[in-house]
Amino acid sequence: MTTQIDEAARHKAKMEKRKAVQDAEVASKTVEKGLLIVNTGPGKGKSTAAFGLALRALGHGWRIGVVQFVKGAWETGERRALEAFGGQVSWHTMGEGFTWETQDKARDIAAATRAFEKAKELMADETIRLIVLDELNIALRYDYLPLAEVVATLSARRSYLHIVVTGRNAKPELIEIADLVTEMTLVKHHFAAGVKAQEGIEF
Repeated sequence: MTTQIDEAARHKAKMEKRKAVQDAEVASKTVEKGLLIVNTGPGKGKSTAAFGLALRALGHGWRIGVVQFVKGAWETGERRALEAFGGQVSWHTMGEGFTWETQDKARDIAAATRAFEKAKELMADETIRLIVLDELNIALRYDYLPLAEVVATLSARRSYLHIVVTGRNAKPELIEIADLVTEMTLVKHHFAAGVKAQEGIEF
């Protein structure tokens, strides 16, 4: 019994010290600003994480915008769910499919250009506090958009606007200006075992 009491006391003392350190760390953070967030890497979950963040923002009553680059206009569960919020969500799927589907670079460039113009339009709407630029990294990877212009535009966003960029192979220039970069690593994927994309999981 004494050993259990001593262990409980040691644990309590340890957690008190940990709490003091954590409280001091939190108190030292005083800056509040709109973040540029990049979700990249070969693992699954980049867009899923972005839409989870969008859901959190909607829960706080924010207006959000979504521009999907590259991806075609198929019906997805996230689009249905988020559009149920009505006027809180401005959703724009503007891709025509991945480049191996269209097989037409000029067409892909035109679609990406239209999508980025829509992104700039949403950025100018001061009622929107969070924008998801889904698969923008793919458009940049294939040089569908001028990287310098994209970096300059994102850097010049208003101070309270949060932007999330998704897609593999984020450009170093984009990573440099980002506030938060998460790389999804691939450990295991069911697709390699012959499992197809499934409703509710992939779309």
